[in-house]
Amino acid sequence: MTVARSPMAPWSAAIQSRAASAVRLDMTGLSCPLPLLGAKKILDDLPDGQYMVLISDCPGTGDDLRAWAELTGHEVIATESLNGQRVAFTLRRGAAAAPSPGNIVLDMRGATCPGPIAQARRLLDGMRAGEVLVLVSNCPGVEDDVDAWTRSSSVHLVDRYENAPGEFEFYLRKE
Repeated sequence: MTVARSPMAPWSAAIQSRAASAVRLDMTGLSCPLPLLGAKKILDDLPDGQYMVLISDCPGTGDDLRAWAELTGHEVIATESLNGQRVAFTLRRGAAAAPSPGNIVLDMRGATCPGPIAQARRLLDGMRAGEVLVLVSNCPGVEDDVDAWTRSSSVHLVDRYENAPGEFEFYLRKE
């Protein structure tokens, strides 16, 4: 992971003009959800309306960023392919939003255990104390796994909701 303030990357003139003083975060080689977590950490510290450029070669980053931006009020304003392997995403920080019931939603429907817990643990490791992760899972046994995990860790189970038979939303707060 590389973080730098630099307009000298090989981007188009349109992206360079928008991101002239943007923070550049290169997450090449890291798989999802790490690029999203990196962008979140940077945008959390930027003033409203400021830009950042996230570079990633993870194929899921674009979809993750767009879904997250829609939930948080940030905006993906440009994407550009770099060397055919990597993509530069220019993001603009939205106005500080009112707290939501969950800071990040991790939809793990269809994934088998222990995948949902392992991914939730990775995401929560990158979150700040007090932030809430919403884990959505239909993995058989996920209820017992979440209960055991939260009893033996610094993660607090705030709430659980059964969306459909066997499909749950767990609201997990990092302590």
